[in-house]
Amino acid sequence: MISAITGKLKAVFEEFAVLEAGFLDIQVLIPEYTRRKLQLHTGEEISLCTIFYLDGNPAQGRLTPRLVGFQTELEREFFELFCSVDGVGAKKALRAMVQPVEEVAFAIKEQDAKFLATLPGIGNATAERIIAKLRRKVAKFALLAPSADGGGTISPTISGVLADVFQALLVLGHSENEARKKIEKLAASGQEFKSVQDAINAVYLQ
Repeated sequence: MISAITGKLKAVFEEFAVLEAGFLDIQVLIPEYTRRKLQLHTGEEISLCTIFYLDGNPAQGRLTPRLVGFQTELEREFFELFCSVDGVGAKKALRAMVQPVEEVAFAIKEQDAKFLATLPGIGNATAERIIAKLRRKVAKFALLAPSADGGGTISPTISGVLADVFQALLVLGHSENEARKKIEKLAASGQEFKSVQDAINAVYLQ
């Protein structure tokens, strides 16, 4: 399975980007929110975390290999989770992802079906299914979104380790606001952590 690709960004189109990797030009499907960010980097070398899937109807013998690209591992992980909802799948998820992952995840966590129903191809019934299946699984993806009390946002440079620490703090009994403040303080320290345990130790030494 192809899990990542690095190359020169040759072009960005409405539904896909083209990367020059060695002697190959590779077409990678991208959500709209990713397209808006990538179009600023045409001509530069970039790396994308990818998902490989087969598009088409197996019964008709028409299967086309596809790559879907994301800028971070967390975005890729959220997309896979979103696709797991009955009636969604890769095609619908790609069409729906017009807003950043953190905003969609925050809406799911807050059970905001009205917001989710405005995403292309979702609608009211699918929005309710998404909330029912994912509302308890999206806390770490909503980590970058504004807090419920109107507080600030956490830096987009936060690492996957700190996102996992946020989830661990919730399990340890901290409220979401408490965990968010601890993670923000940890991120502001500029320290780098190789493991979740190292970061948790640092939290309690603050």
